[in-house]
Amino acid sequence: MKLRPLSLRTKLILSFLIVIIIGGLLSVSFGSRLVKDTIIRQAQAKVEHDLAAAWMVFNEKLNEIKEIVSLTAAREGIQEDIKSKSLSILQKKLSRVRAEYGLDILTLTDNKGKVIIRTRNPGVVGDDQSQDEIISWAPKKGVLAYPQIVPREELLKEGEGLAEQAYTEFIDTPRAAPRPENKEINGMMLKAAGSVKDEEGEVLGILYGGILLNRNYEIVDRVKEIVYKGEIYKGREKGTATIFQHDLRVSTNVKNEKGERAIGTRVSKEVNNAVLVEGKPWIDRAFVVNDWYITAYEPIRNIDDKIIGILYVGMLEKPYIDTTNRVMSTFIIIAFLCVVFLLVILYFSTTRITNPLQKMVNATQVISKGDLAHRVKVNSRDEIGCLAESFNRMTANLETANEKLIEWGKTLEKKVEERTKELREMQAHLIQSEKLASLGKLAAGIAHEINNPLGGILIYSNLLLEDTDKNSLHYENLRKIVKETSRCKDIVKSLLEFARPKEPETSMIGVNEILDSSLAIMEKQALFQNITIKKTYESGMPKIFADSAQLQQVFMNIILNAAEAMAGNGTLTLRTSLNPDGRYIDVEFSDTGHGISEEDKKRLFEPFYSTKEVGKGTGLGLAISYSIIQQHKGTIEVKGQVGKGSTFTVKLPVLEKNSHD
Repeated sequence: MKLRPLSLRTKLILSFLIVIIIGGLLSVSFGSRLVKDTIIRQAQAKVEHDLAAAWMVFNEKLNEIKEIVSLTAAREGIQEDIKSKSLSILQKKLSRVRAEYGLDILTLTDNKGKVIIRTRNPGVVGDDQSQDEIISWAPKKGVLAYPQIVPREELLKEGEGLAEQAYTEFIDTPRAAPRPENKEINGMMLKAAGSVKDEEGEVLGILYGGILLNRNYEIVDRVKEIVYKGEIYKGREKGTATIFQHDLRVSTNVKNEKGERAIGTRVSKEVNNAVLVEGKPWIDRAFVVNDWYITAYEPIRNIDDKIIGILYVGMLEKPYIDTTNRVMSTFIIIAFLCVVFLLVILYFSTTRITNPLQKMVNATQVISKGDLAHRVKVNSRDEIGCLAESFNRMTANLETANEKLIEWGKTLEKKVEERTKELREMQAHLIQSEKLASLGKLAAGIAHEINNPLGGILIYSNLLLEDTDKNSLHYENLRKIVKETSRCKDIVKSLLEFARPKEPETSMIGVNEILDSSLAIMEKQALFQNITIKKTYESGMPKIFADSAQLQQVFMNIILNAAEAMAGNGTLTLRTSLNPDGRYIDVEFSDTGHGISEEDKKRLFEPFYSTKEVGKGTGLGLAISYSIIQQHKGTIEVKGQVGKGSTFTVKLPVLEKNSHD
C-alpha cells in the first residue's frame, strides 16, 4: 500500500520540532554543565578561603603556645630559681603556668637538654631531650614553635594519660590507601621551646611546652564556629574541619554513621598521594568517611619541613548538587513550556503559509485549462502575499512584454550614453594632465627666470650686510634677508631640478633645531598671529645626517599648509620623538583645520595637485617635500578626517654617516 505523502504543514512542523528538540537538548546539556561547574567553582573558591581561615586558627594556637613559653622563660624569678637550684619552687611555678594556660606539657631542661622539671609527671626527670630538633635549635634560633610527632615513649614520660589520648586504632575507611599497621601509638603536638638566659646571655636551661592535638577538638571546633557558624543541612553539619596525623584523623568534627566524631578514620587514597606523597594542596571534591565533600587539604610540616599531617576543611557537596538540580529542573520546565508554546505558534504560522499556497495551486490548475482571467485573492502583505500578487501579474505581463523590451532597449541606450560620457571625462582628464605637465614646464621656466632677480637681491643684501655695523638694529634683519633669499634660491633650484633631483648635501644636524628654525621664520607672518603653537620635543634624540636646507623647506611647507588649513585661527602642535625601535625620528604636525578627504589623500603628493583655491597654490609644495624626504630614505604619512583636522608625520631614518657618503 502506497503511503500518502506528508503535507507541507506537517513537514514544516516536523522540521521545526526537530530543530527545537535538538536545540533544547544541547541547551540543557551545556546549561547543566555550565551551572554545575559554576556552582562547584564557587564552592571550591569558598573552601579555599575557608582553609586559609583554618590555618589562621591553627597558627594562632601555635603562636599562643610560643608566647606562653617565651614569656615564662623570660620571667626573672625562673632564672633566679634555676641559679639557686630551687627545684621545688620551680615545680610549683611552672605547674601553675601549665594549668593556667591549659598546656598538656611544660618541661624544663638544663643547658645540655637534661630534664630537671616535668610539671605533668614530676617523678620522671633526668632524661636527655637534646636530640629533639625544636629543643636543640632553641638556644641558637630563639623561641621556636612547630607541629611535631611525639613518640609514645616520650608521651609516657609525661604520663600515661597523654599516651592513651594519642593511642588510636584504625577504623576501616572506604577509599583509604592500605597501611601495614592497624593503630597509631604516637601523637601530634603543637610544641614550642625557648632558652632561659641570665642577664649576661648565658643559657641556664631550655623550657618547652605543648598541646597534644590527638582528640583535642579546640582548633577544629573553633574553625567550624568561625567559618561555618554551625550551619545545618538536612540534619547534617554543613562544614567540617580535621587535623590528620599522617593520613589518620586525630582531631575532627566529621561525624560517622553513628553521629560520633570520626576519630580513627583515614583520608582517601587520591588525597593521600597528592598531599602526603607529592606535597601539593588538594582543592576538589573528595569522599570523606561516608559522604562526598567539597574539600581543601594542605600538608602540615615539622621543623625539618617534613610532612607529618594534613589540615582539612570541607563542605557537604549535597547542598550544591541539590541547588544545581533545582536550577536545572526549573530550566527544563521552562524549556518544555517554551517548546509547547512554540509548537502552538508554529501550527498557526504554518496555516497562514500553507493556505495561500494551496489557493495558488488551485489557481494554476484553472489557468492551465485556459482561463487566463483567473486571479488569486491576496489577503496578506508578506512574502506569500507578494507571491500571489506576482502570480496575478503574470498574465497581464504577457501583454506588456513588448513594451518592456522597448524600455529595456532604452535603458541599454542610456547606459551606452553614460559609458560614453565616462570615456569623454577620462579623455578630458588626460588632456588636463598634459596641460598640467606643460604648466609645470612653464613654471620651471619662470622659476629659472626668477633666479636672476633673486641673485641680484642676494648680492645687494650681502653688500648692505657687509656695510652695516653688527650692533645696528638693521643688522639682524639684513642677515635674515640674506639667509631667506639664499633659501628662496635653493627652493627655486629644487623646483628646477624636480624632474631630476640632486643628492642631498648632508651634514650632522638636530631635527629639533631645524624645526625651531623653520617655526621662527614662519610664526612672524601675519597668518600665524592667531594660531596657538604647542611644542612637544623629545630631548636627547640622536642627530642625523641630512640636508638642513631641504628639511627646513619641507617643514616650512607643511607648517604653512597647516596654517592655511586653519585659516589663521587654531592650534598647531609640533611633536618629535624617537621611534621605539630607535631606527626613525618621527616629526608630527597636527592642526585643527578643515581636514583632508579620503579622495584628496590619494593624490595629495601628486605634482601640480592642489586643494587650495585657484591662484593660492601651485601643487608642487607637497610633491617636492615628498621627493626630498624620499631622497633622505624617509616617508611622509597623512592622517585626518574632514572637519577634524589633519596630522602629517615625517619619518627620518637614523643613519650612519657612510650611508650618504
